[in-house]
Amino acid sequence: PVRREAAPERSGGGLPRVRRDEAYEALRARSDAQLADRGARPRVFLAALGPAAVHTARASFATNLFQAGGIEAVQEPATVDAESVAEAFAASGATVACLCSSDTVYAEQAVAVAERLKAAGAARVLLAGRPGTLQDEYERAGVDGFVFAGCDAVEVLSSALDIMGVR
Repeated sequence: PVRREAAPERSGGGLPRVRRDEAYEALRARSDAQLADRGARPRVFLAALGPAAVHTARASFATNLFQAGGIEAVQEPATVDAESVAEAFAASGATVACLCSSDTVYAEQAVAVAERLKAAGAARVLLAGRPGTLQDEYERAGVDGFVFAGCDAVEVLSSALDIMGVR
């Protein structure tokens, strides 16, 4: 018979094991439960402002951020403005919207678009990017939060799922 000695006991100390993806797995589990119950994942409407060259970077960032939490990003049509955003938002089936563009276009259009999204029934309006000096103006227009590299992604995603009614 083969005799094996027991592995030595772990010495005390050291760093604790941490699984950093657990929070995201929990968010995706909530999304999966809605998919099983209702046949569709929760959705966020991406209000892409300006030409593709201007909004693609932040729209891609927002899409990836929301997908990390199991939220489907809807960007149809590819570009909206203050005149077309309400109809596009209503057609998306989403309750949360995220503006995506450059700081220059935000300065020109974000206030009007955020106001129209709120009037169209958006429960939460986010803006992709740091707010900069126009934060107060954006918030008065109805922007509820900002998503950017370094933001508390788990909090953004969790609160979005809460607002969408995803348990």
